[in-house]
Amino acid sequence: MLNTDQLVPHTAKIPSSDLKRIIKGAVEYANRKSSRAILDIPEKATDDEAKQIYFKEGRALFDYFKKYCGDPATTAYECCGRNFNKVAAEQFFNRALQKGRMNSGWRYQRIAFQCAQSSKRFKTVSDIGSMEADFTVTIESVRGANPPIVNIYISVKNRTNTLGGQDWPKAISALEEVAKNDKNRSGPYLCVFGIAMDRGQRTIKRNGKTKQPHSINTEVWLSDFFWPFFSNYTYEEIMLAVYELISEQGLQKENRTIGIAPPTELVESFGEQCKQFGLVDDSGNFNDPKKLVNFFCTATVRKKPSGKKTKVKVAKNV
Repeated sequence: MLNTDQLVPHTAKIPSSDLKRIIKGAVEYANRKSSRAILDIPEKATDDEAKQIYFKEGRALFDYFKKYCGDPATTAYECCGRNFNKVAAEQFFNRALQKGRMNSGWRYQRIAFQCAQSSKRFKTVSDIGSMEADFTVTIESVRGANPPIVNIYISVKNRTNTLGGQDWPKAISALEEVAKNDKNRSGPYLCVFGIAMDRGQRTIKRNGKTKQPHSINTEVWLSDFFWPFFSNYTYEEIMLAVYELISEQGLQKENRTIGIAPPTELVESFGEQCKQFGLVDDSGNFNDPKKLVNFFCTATVRKKPSGKKTKVKVAKNV
């Protein structure tokens, strides 16, 4: 593993005022990239305009219900006999949670990147912006150490379970390809998966059977190592700083992910979709698990006003 004793250390602490500015900018950046809010209703929207948004989002929630059911058989069994109101509320929460995680991913990626820029520890800090690597840094070695400079390519993840066990080899290979093919790189490289919110130091992913590393040039840096290395702040200090900013600014109701019930109009729109596909009875209860299994396993179609059918396009970033 990388011998950090041979690398130049932090020589200064990012001022708390600068850290606050970095976090504020990262929150705004994350909201632009992937908003936490499911509902985006303009303040000046009329009642009819709001109803149209609820109707549209109810349909989107129905699409989410189909796309992310996980296991069609189990989901169909568990839904049978339940009212669409309760199912819609659960799906609303799950979708809000998913959007919140995506938003957090962008936020902590940006905080790490800008902390690295402001720390004065690194020779260069570059925002790659590729699918595999989020940013790269070059760091010098202490005098007399070899090699004189190391290139580090970083991909930031919320937690280690963001990637499944079978996904790690592919992700590692893809990140290494970025490093190998970087025409601006001079000197050796190290690939790092920075884990923003799992406690621990660092490790190397290995093949479950052979116990051999998937790559000797790729490490996983958990939060207790990741944050101090790039920011000179501990994991807990970073999280407390983020909390303080959110606490000062407040979190809009539509951006919360816990304890927020979906609007009645949105749930009714979800229910109308369930009725259109014959998934519920006259009381709104899911009454035919086999029909649900068929629904989960086949392409979704909706009737146009003319009676024709068309495939539903589900947003990729829902």
